[in-house]
Amino acid sequence: QLLCSTQSRDSWQASSIGLAPLDLTLQIAMPELDGRITSRVGAFKEVVGTDQQLATALHHYVPDPERLAWVAQLVAAWCRLRATPAAERRLALVLANYPTRNSRLANGVGLDTPASAAAMLGWLRQAGYDLGPDPLPADGDALIQSLLRGRTNDPESLHRPASAHLPLEQYERWYASLPPDGRQQLERRWGPPAQDPQLEPAGFAIQGLRFGRVWLLIQPQRGYDRDPSLSYHSPDLPPTHHYLAQYLWLRQVAGVQLVCHVGKHGNLEWLPGKGLGLSANCYPEWALGPVPHVYPFIVNDPGEGSQAKRRAQAVILDHLTPPLGRAGLHGDLRQLEALIDEYWEATQLGAERTEGLREQVLERLASLELSDGWIGAEAAAGGLDPLDAADGYLCELKEAQIRTGLHRYGQLPAAEPLAELLLCLARPPQAGGAGLTQALARDAGLRLDPWADPEEQPLEAADQTRLSSLGVAAARLVGDAVAWLEQQALEHCRDLLQQPAAAGAGAEVQSAPGPVTSRVLERLRQGLVKDLLRCGDAEREAFLTALEGGRIAAGPSGAPTRGRPDLLPTGRNFYSLDLRGLPTEAAWDLGRRSAELLLELHLQEQGEPLRQLALSVWGTSTMRNGGEDIAQALALLGVRPLWDGPSRRLLDLELIPLSVLGRPRVDVTLRISGLFRDAFPQLVGWMNRATALVAAAGHELGESSVDNPLAAAAAQDGHAWRVYGSAPGAYGAGLQGLIDSGQWERRSDLGEAYLNWSCWRYEDSDPAEGRGDGRLLGQGDREGLEQRLRQVQVVLHNQDNREHDLLDSDDYYQFQGGLSAAVESLTGQAPQLWFGDHSRRERPRLHRLEREFDKVLRSRVLNPRWIEGMQQHGYKGGFEMAASLDYLFAYDASTGRVPDWSYGAISDRWLGDPQVLEFLRRANPWALRDMAERLLEAHNRGLWSGASLPQLEHLRQLVWEAEALVET
Repeated sequence: QLLCSTQSRDSWQASSIGLAPLDLTLQIAMPELDGRITSRVGAFKEVVGTDQQLATALHHYVPDPERLAWVAQLVAAWCRLRATPAAERRLALVLANYPTRNSRLANGVGLDTPASAAAMLGWLRQAGYDLGPDPLPADGDALIQSLLRGRTNDPESLHRPASAHLPLEQYERWYASLPPDGRQQLERRWGPPAQDPQLEPAGFAIQGLRFGRVWLLIQPQRGYDRDPSLSYHSPDLPPTHHYLAQYLWLRQVAGVQLVCHVGKHGNLEWLPGKGLGLSANCYPEWALGPVPHVYPFIVNDPGEGSQAKRRAQAVILDHLTPPLGRAGLHGDLRQLEALIDEYWEATQLGAERTEGLREQVLERLASLELSDGWIGAEAAAGGLDPLDAADGYLCELKEAQIRTGLHRYGQLPAAEPLAELLLCLARPPQAGGAGLTQALARDAGLRLDPWADPEEQPLEAADQTRLSSLGVAAARLVGDAVAWLEQQALEHCRDLLQQPAAAGAGAEVQSAPGPVTSRVLERLRQGLVKDLLRCGDAEREAFLTALEGGRIAAGPSGAPTRGRPDLLPTGRNFYSLDLRGLPTEAAWDLGRRSAELLLELHLQEQGEPLRQLALSVWGTSTMRNGGEDIAQALALLGVRPLWDGPSRRLLDLELIPLSVLGRPRVDVTLRISGLFRDAFPQLVGWMNRATALVAAAGHELGESSVDNPLAAAAAQDGHAWRVYGSAPGAYGAGLQGLIDSGQWERRSDLGEAYLNWSCWRYEDSDPAEGRGDGRLLGQGDREGLEQRLRQVQVVLHNQDNREHDLLDSDDYYQFQGGLSAAVESLTGQAPQLWFGDHSRRERPRLHRLEREFDKVLRSRVLNPRWIEGMQQHGYKGGFEMAASLDYLFAYDASTGRVPDWSYGAISDRWLGDPQVLEFLRRANPWALRDMAERLLEAHNRGLWSGASLPQLEHLRQLVWEAEALVET
């Protein structure tokens, strides 16, 4: 797709965003629906004269020779790739690596990246590519071991041989051809190439393996690890010379015709530069150049995939989510459930042992760290018996959806995980039709809705009677009924896949399916099941087609478990959505209800209305859900969207009168991600219009400072800007480098980094008034951000699907944790931290962050299902375990809200279990060392106060043992 900018070249050159919102919609987002490859701006709209009769300027599109030459080179490269026989093609597979430790090679969210890369090498050899005469790695672990025998990003590997070197002279010749502005910026940070600390006598080291004409490389380090202090003040850090040298070597020495980054996501597409329509001064262009680029990427992350499409000319090859399933209960939780069931049965029978059983339950709750803290507070706030609250929570834990493994690109899960994944996809209602468990409930004559009703809700008497007649004894709560319905649904899913029931899988289907269930099963048989079974072959075919220069069909993106069967089969070049209709009416409906729920919960807890809130908003989730976070923010402000009838596009915003609103307005401050800034400039404009409407209501409508705190603040500040983000052209929140390096002492250090990375205020003209061009203007305004955060009472973060959790990614702790640390450092008091669960549109839920930690820990992190699932993936399984612990630690470092018992539980469950310990020793001793060191760091920093001397001694012993294993 050749881009033609509706602005002048000078305006484009000065813009950090690059393209106007209209260009983004018409020239990028819409062509992506056809699967087109985004290239560069080839022409600009310039004033070429004046029409004297009309007294108006004349505009023409003026070609830009330099940018057109770059586009022509990209087109020619794709043509050459297609014309080259398979045996002569030169390719590179690139594996991400962050943090830059040997325990964390081959990043890929939800993906067994080493196993996938090993499989890709095998497919290439079968397809006639030249991979040399030597045997290929047999599996992912063998591939990782081969990589670890050479040079990596880890300083411990510096004594190992590099795969090759790029001579300094060759790098300097290329470097001299680059625009001087970019070179000056790079040299201000890193100095000239000859002074790069990673330069060796032979040149810049290349990290990876060679298989004939195919290279498998480790993506170079970004640079923050060289000097951790850069994490405090350098959100726009340029790449190092070594980084650029490795990509230059691929092009000029290895002569690769295509680069494939394997798995979400690397760091190339996040290098500083324009957000869209890159220039010759942008670092992603320096690194990759006009080279064909394909990118296997998880289907549920349209935002970050779009970043690669728009800033690195990537063709996305989307892949399935990891296997998903019900968490169930395990260990002490299962025993607690049985004890509670025995207690309720005794109360029904009037047995004398009731009081004794109650005491046993309360003692067990205390021993499991469940009776104190949030669960006791919830019971007291709701007027519930603690046993009722605990019983309901156990139901919620049991029905939680968790990852049970990792996806291997081009391969379906094994039989039972596949049936469970099918159930997760069939469970939500779709296109007005019932979900599978809903259909089963209706055919069983139950009044409950298993998709929308809370698990902890008591069953109606009629449903209890009906379930008893179906052989479901002692069903008290909705969760008890849901557990039975889930077993029935899973049996149907096995039947749809023509699989036998797994050993010990549970009850068989009670009878032939009823009419509603039959219709749902037929719909699944004709659609979802066929598409799901096609995913493995489709992914593999797409990979081989892309590498020979073939066209990859476009397809939608999003979270499959939110009722999106249209996302399958995978193996497509996904697109996002039409930006002009955001927020959608469905997003407004959920956002409004979620806002009302938050206000109600805050009033119950605090006894006064919520006045000031800070919310993080991400581009990826906005693409997935149509703008639910923005809708929630508008609802809190007391502003509603107005859509055009036929097109359903957003036309304007309307202030809701206080008499209708029935409550005070909430002053909302947004911290947007860099991707949101680039992808949704018009939503920034709508938010700015919303805050302007609210501010005007103070003096125009006479709303008081109590009813309208934003107006009062705006009158004092002289403006009502409430949208902040990272520096123009930069991305991130600044905490990851500090956490990974340990270069911080107090929580305020993390807050300081967050403030430095987040203090750009984004202004925009009013889109409803038609003034200006909708371009964003980022202004450094740390004072303004600090002023806003000093008022914040609540820090909220929402999650729109349960295909991952907040301990699966560093983004959650960086944004919510960093925001909390910043508020605490400014005010001396920690804000309230809330977590919004928007995974089911029919049932938005909000609760304290502490509760979400507890849920994730008990349902996934400590769950044998997940631990055993990780063991099926060798090295990458150990990687995932170490990553979850890192994210838990980082969240605790930034918020102080992680329960102390979690560290001891992880230490005992992971590193105290002989079988798990042996797995880590064998598969990833680097991760074993990292986990032991991280737990010791938690103790040393006072985050884990309950560590026993035997636990600490065991961890120290493991560090020494792992060191020995790594060295051998």
